[in-house]
Amino acid sequence: MLNKSEIRFCLDEMGKLFPDAHCELVHSNPFELVVAVSLSAQCTDALVNKVTKDLFKKYKTPEDYLNVPLEELQQDIRSIGLYRNKAKNIQKMCRMLLEEYGGEVPQDRDELTRLPGVGRKTANVVMSVAFGIPAIAVDTHVERVSKRLAFCRWKDSVLEVEKTLMQKVPMEEWSVTHHRMIFFGRYHCKAQNPQCEVCPLLSVCREGQKRMKRKQA
Repeated sequence: MLNKSEIRFCLDEMGKLFPDAHCELVHSNPFELVVAVSLSAQCTDALVNKVTKDLFKKYKTPEDYLNVPLEELQQDIRSIGLYRNKAKNIQKMCRMLLEEYGGEVPQDRDELTRLPGVGRKTANVVMSVAFGIPAIAVDTHVERVSKRLAFCRWKDSVLEVEKTLMQKVPMEEWSVTHHRMIFFGRYHCKAQNPQCEVCPLLSVCREGQKRMKRKQA
């Protein structure tokens, strides 16, 4: 795995590549963010934003989501994968927010993960983006980049990847690193056809070096 100075190099270079990395899910408050992140599972942010553009005009509060039949909400998000299950979870989440949290989104990770449809990744995104609490949300991009760059081991679980990053990245950089790794994985170190030949991290990336050798063979 990479040593401390190599990790620092990677973090700095990703920062140069994507200095303005941010959450690309459009939202105007913590509640909208919870809904958007819940919808984003196995779906692109671009598609979620397309759906929430109208969704957030129609539904402003948890009460609004509960005042329509489930079937209507399902139709409103039909173009998103797993829409039936996601619609059910949104209504369950809204009911819990009203009954146990006064309609407000909690800031604590344990409380957030009690909400239907909200896992650890979603909770970390909400904590970081909505409330400015340091957190690293490990999505598919963060996991892929972490393993390719040998920040962690290939066999590590998502939770192990998160804990390793929390140990190796300064806490004050957790949130910005999360966004930069997402951008790096989404637009540069892609799942298919990563841009190894122009990557500033190639000198410390064994996976990239192997890939380049195969291309040259």
